[in-house]
Amino acid sequence: MKKFSWIFLLFLTSVSALVLSSCNDDDDDNTDPQARVMVIHASPDAPGVDVLVDDVKVNSSPLTFPNNSAYLDVMPGVRNVKVNVAGSNPVVTALNFNTPALEAEKSYSAFAGNAVANIEPILFTDDLTSPAAGKAHVRFIHLSPDAPAVDVALAGGGAVVFGNVSFKESSVFTPLDAGTYNLEVRVAGTSTVALTLPPVTVENGKIYTVFAKGFLAGTGAQALGAQIIVNK
Repeated sequence: MKKFSWIFLLFLTSVSALVLSSCNDDDDDNTDPQARVMVIHASPDAPGVDVLVDDVKVNSSPLTFPNNSAYLDVMPGVRNVKVNVAGSNPVVTALNFNTPALEAEKSYSAFAGNAVANIEPILFTDDLTSPAAGKAHVRFIHLSPDAPAVDVALAGGGAVVFGNVSFKESSVFTPLDAGTYNLEVRVAGTSTVALTLPPVTVENGKIYTVFAKGFLAGTGAQALGAQIIVNK
């Protein structure tokens, strides 16, 4: 299971496309290779955030749980990033740092994970290779901070599809036949069902991420659940 945890990428990615369009008009003709990054707010009790790149605020509205951006083109290289609590007055700056150089021609998903007291970015490399005919690619990411390692399996005691995934870990993108699946999340290695998922339909040729969200002991909007992202 491949996992990256880069604090700078989490907040950089929600705004990068706007940086390119609003801060550098000459980039309309730029054909240099870019990185592609999607950012997802997966911290159940965290507020929305505003982001400044090189001291320019570039998001028009706060990114909030459990929403995600589209894939955004990110200029390779080093950026200074400041992360402010959205709407705070006076401004509360949570982070102020320079990024390492970002790599071109790669796709990433960057999640804001964990409870707000321990909020952290968790970055995964996205393999967007097209599925074979009749197939979809699906991966599962565990982002429920207080839940144990889990298996994702066919409902009603069926076969395990994604096995023994711990918090902040991901399965690989796995080929599945296009169709509708009834799935359940079990405590890893047991028959104990922690969450029954609504039917999940995957379409021929598409690529999906399903991630566990919320708290095992949560209620309302913070309750344990699952979110589906269409990567491609």
